[in-house]
Amino acid sequence: MNYPIPKEIRAAVAILQSAGFEAYLVGGCVRDLLLKQQPKDWDITTSARPDKIQELFPDSFYENKFGTVGVSTKSDDLALRTIEITPYRVEGKYSDKRHPDEVRFTDNLEDDLARRDFTINAMALTLIGGLAPSYKIIDPFNGQSDIKARIIRAVGDPRERFAEDALRIIRAVRLAAELGFQTEEHTVGALCQSASLLAHIAKERMRDEFSKTIMTKQPSQGLEALREYGILKIFLPEIEEGYGVGQNKHHIYTVWEHNVRSVDYAARERWPLEVRLGALFHDIGKPRSKFGDGPDSTFYNHEIIGARMTQKIMERLRYPAQVAAKVTKLVRYHLFYYNVDEVSESSVRRLIAKVGAQDMEDLIRVRMCDRIGSGVPKAEPYKLRHFRFLVEKLQRDPVSVRMLKINGDRIKELTGLPQGLNVGWILHALLDEVLEDPSDNNAEYLERRAKELAALSENELRVLAEVGKNKKIGLEEEEVAKIKKRHWVK
Repeated sequence: MNYPIPKEIRAAVAILQSAGFEAYLVGGCVRDLLLKQQPKDWDITTSARPDKIQELFPDSFYENKFGTVGVSTKSDDLALRTIEITPYRVEGKYSDKRHPDEVRFTDNLEDDLARRDFTINAMALTLIGGLAPSYKIIDPFNGQSDIKARIIRAVGDPRERFAEDALRIIRAVRLAAELGFQTEEHTVGALCQSASLLAHIAKERMRDEFSKTIMTKQPSQGLEALREYGILKIFLPEIEEGYGVGQNKHHIYTVWEHNVRSVDYAARERWPLEVRLGALFHDIGKPRSKFGDGPDSTFYNHEIIGARMTQKIMERLRYPAQVAAKVTKLVRYHLFYYNVDEVSESSVRRLIAKVGAQDMEDLIRVRMCDRIGSGVPKAEPYKLRHFRFLVEKLQRDPVSVRMLKINGDRIKELTGLPQGLNVGWILHALLDEVLEDPSDNNAEYLERRAKELAALSENELRVLAEVGKNKKIGLEEEEVAKIKKRHWVK
């Protein structure tokens, strides 16, 4: 078998071997090579100690207690610009369930492999030089057999592996989903028993494994396993609230089934993380907003409740602020109304103003996920295509204060008002008028109106501005109004 190993990795292994040391590729890169997949990371383990590694690689750095030396290769490939080389090592107890209390170097490769998480990650591969290079795989825990059987199995006693680093509990689920494998029964039993240990794990680490699960080809496999094994309720219980919660006559699936089917469609389309999270969370507020039962049950304001829940989830898992804000918006405004000839251009402008022009495409994508998750055959019917056209057309129109042909400094100059709330309220009142009629966005009109508005009392200005800022966007509210009228309710 000729494995596609980059020249930078080959060169590093050759340098170590030439100096009389053992050197192996190890971990996930070996697994990926055997699966005929492109490795994301390349790790080398060696019998050399850190000081010897640095002697052999002068352009290197060593700034950790685990023995890992970063070697600069000056490769054109960013992923290969720094190679990590680590001595064989064994680890002491994990008192905090996250990091070993001590690390000791060893001369035995198998000791190093025994500390690893899963058999498919506990293999090493070395290059044997010559005119026709060959390869030797060290596989003391039968990882190759588990790859052939498509099984995730812990190395040794699974309870010990999960007690060492509880993040491995979620990682097992993520790897199974990522590779399309099944988890071996003893490993499943141990991770179910050990799930409570996740309380010791930093939220950022759980977030990263969860995000990787969502970014797999079929996120529902991982989500179902997280729920079934009792893991989801520990770090993301809000999602599980929808399990077994029936909907109404417009839906054939429970809230849980609908949400996971929605995110599967996003994965099928290879859409980014924010869209996948938006699809997963879009109906998260339904269980808490459900009124009644059976075919006529309702879920009024579930998008508002869901947005609040999403914001708290994103903050708790410490997603970057920009990602958190976008996903929350996608949940809040996913229920827009888009019937042709029934939605005014001003209401679409208000939606663009709320969501942001840059995120409108992803909002439409979440709606498409919502449709497919409901069991309908077509993701984008004519009326949604028409709505997309309308959005593209209206994105040229002013939808924010920054796009007005007047600014706060000009208003102060015209009116003599000092810097303060009154100037801001005037800007929002002007924007409200421009959203209704974009032709009003000209300096002459806005300057005249600014002078007129400046004559109002502070309280009158505040009320006028708040009316504009909080005016219904005329999308999901229009739909709710129609539903209420059809069912003769107020």
